[in-house]
Amino acid sequence: MNLIYIVPFFGVIALLFTAVKSAWVSRQDAGDARMKEIATHIAEGAMAFLKAEYKILTGFVIIAALLLGYMGASHENSDWTIALAFILGAVFSALAGFIGMKIATKANVRTAHAARTSLARALKVSFTGGSVMGMGVAGLAVLGLGGLFIVLKTYFGAEAHTAEMFKTIEVLTGFSLGAESIALFARVGGGIYTKAADVGADLVGKVEAGIPEDDPRNPATIADNVGDNVGDVAGMGADLFGSYVATVLATMVLGSETTATDNFGGISPVLLPMLIAGCGIIFSIIGTWFVRISETAGLNTSSVQKALNMGNWGSIVITAVASYFLVQYILPDNLTLRGFEFTKNGVFGAIIVGLVVGTLMSIITEYYTAMGKRPVRSIIRQSATGHATNIIGGLSVGMESTMLPIIVLAGGIYGSYAFAGLYGVAIAAAGMMATTAMQLAIDAFGPIADNAGGIAEMSELPKEVREKTDILDAVGNTTAATGKGFAIASAALTALALFAAFVGIAGIQGIDIYKADVLSGLFIGAMIPFIFSSLAIAAVGRAAMAMVEEVRRQFREIPGILEGTGKPEYEKCVAISTQASIREMLLPGAIALISPLIIGFIFGPEVLGGFLAGATVSGVLMGMFQNNAGGAWDNAKKSFEKGVEINGETYYKKSEPHKASVTGDTVGDPFKDTSGPSMNILIKLMSIVSLVIAPTLASMHNTRAVTEKAPVEAPKTKEAKETKQQVVTFLLPKGYTYKC
Repeated sequence: MNLIYIVPFFGVIALLFTAVKSAWVSRQDAGDARMKEIATHIAEGAMAFLKAEYKILTGFVIIAALLLGYMGASHENSDWTIALAFILGAVFSALAGFIGMKIATKANVRTAHAARTSLARALKVSFTGGSVMGMGVAGLAVLGLGGLFIVLKTYFGAEAHTAEMFKTIEVLTGFSLGAESIALFARVGGGIYTKAADVGADLVGKVEAGIPEDDPRNPATIADNVGDNVGDVAGMGADLFGSYVATVLATMVLGSETTATDNFGGISPVLLPMLIAGCGIIFSIIGTWFVRISETAGLNTSSVQKALNMGNWGSIVITAVASYFLVQYILPDNLTLRGFEFTKNGVFGAIIVGLVVGTLMSIITEYYTAMGKRPVRSIIRQSATGHATNIIGGLSVGMESTMLPIIVLAGGIYGSYAFAGLYGVAIAAAGMMATTAMQLAIDAFGPIADNAGGIAEMSELPKEVREKTDILDAVGNTTAATGKGFAIASAALTALALFAAFVGIAGIQGIDIYKADVLSGLFIGAMIPFIFSSLAIAAVGRAAMAMVEEVRRQFREIPGILEGTGKPEYEKCVAISTQASIREMLLPGAIALISPLIIGFIFGPEVLGGFLAGATVSGVLMGMFQNNAGGAWDNAKKSFEKGVEINGETYYKKSEPHKASVTGDTVGDPFKDTSGPSMNILIKLMSIVSLVIAPTLASMHNTRAVTEKAPVEAPKTKEAKETKQQVVTFLLPKGYTYKC
């Protein structure tokens, strides 16, 4: 039983690693006075946004915690402490975003200065900054979830398969709900901020004025660089924190129902996902050692991409090997969940399935979004005939890119279920997310490199510096897309596990889509990701319009701004993005939180089950489509920086095909950075909200009612007694026990 206490220790190791690497980044040279001045503007704008956002979210957290506390105190299968768990999850999620923001706004200027020396040095600084964020997020998640489980288990005196254990897990869902709630607002708010600034800067700066990206004459350029941090760093940090917690929690919920006779008090299926997550941190730290390139490496994306892949695949392989020994040590030979019998070897097989699915998803997403691949080349070719054909090409690539990932995902669900039932599906997702720290480190280095390029441009550093940062930025676009593909795949498996847990806790026998009300719920659920995306994209459009008008006003009214003699009013553009993002994030977030409550309390748990099924399938497809289309559009635009050949003629920046690609990238920006990455949070958040209210719904709709029946004659033999014990335990609703 002392093995439980090792879990938070892994989180402490990750946070110590974070502190050491953060100190290393801070010691690096930040460059000249002009570079430091620009970096200060970016850091101050980013922190101003976080303060404004967290001020609004504090009120939401307090109100939601009070409601959860009341609901927990009034229900026998929950407890008022769910409110404290919710607050802790929200605080940790916000802290994860804050850590990422702080290190990114330090690493960006230091990466720009390092690029003066070599590409290898710039990669080291930017990736180290990303690894601080990755390990910080994973460390907070493992420390928070593991530590809270120990506290709650002790508080309730919980043992395996008792009402106290179910109550412990139920309260833990509050931690995940808090994490996912903050993640949704952070991702949507940050996405609106960054894309409002980016679209406004591109449309007026590049297309109308014909000045380069990140040109200091563009008033929106500081807001654009701030946006990279608040959207792609703070928002992404909170996003992956919530995903990590939800995945582990879903496996713990199903593990608490699994029958196991082991040396850990019967809770080995609950312990396993936490230990896999903890070990994944160690293996991710080892993986960071593989991310390096030679000082003499050529100026191309392939060497950087190869180094990142080495770190990623190295951590995955080590996780796969270690999982075998972990499973063999912890789990008993045979387990049962809801009548499905499986073995510990089956559990290991499911973990391998999860790792394979995650790897394939990354490879497929990289193919559809990387420069030089067939999909991006097709968009480049269609840019030659104008803006409309570029848009058509990007939409086509995005839609096509859903086919292979869905086939892989479906195969993963089928394979993991065949190995270990519903627990296998959940543990496959946990295996996939085991190396989240490495995935996030790779993901976070991209916006740091993007910011470094902006600082280099605004500081008027030599051309070769911007060339190095552009290489890192191009790879960062691909890794960001693969990270989002990875996240949406894990979200699908996690949502399925949460869905199965909801069915068990709500006490319903299944989802009958032949019922008119359930079928209606299915369709309404499938609609939610569309209306959510519409609201998010429209919010970007409205904020971008305000940004465009402001940039045009400054170009028109400030003398000498385009000649470089007038100083732009950067702070006004920062204020526009901040105010718009805070205002516009509320409605999409409210839909995700309130819609399951309305469906569940009015129509019942079975209709809510249909609603969740529709939202999950629709949300996964929408997420893949938008992430991949946006990533492909972005790298199609970046391909023109070195020149592309179309029908025997070479085109560069400022050419007509390049202008068409800028339009495509502008359309793709809110796809890949606002609505697309929010899909994985959306489907998990609605599932977690449903899981939290499941005990209340079960009581309201009497789905857990146990009717009195005639006494059954006591079994005569030991074998008959054991058989009856298994059958009755399986048939009884969750939370009830039977003694023979």
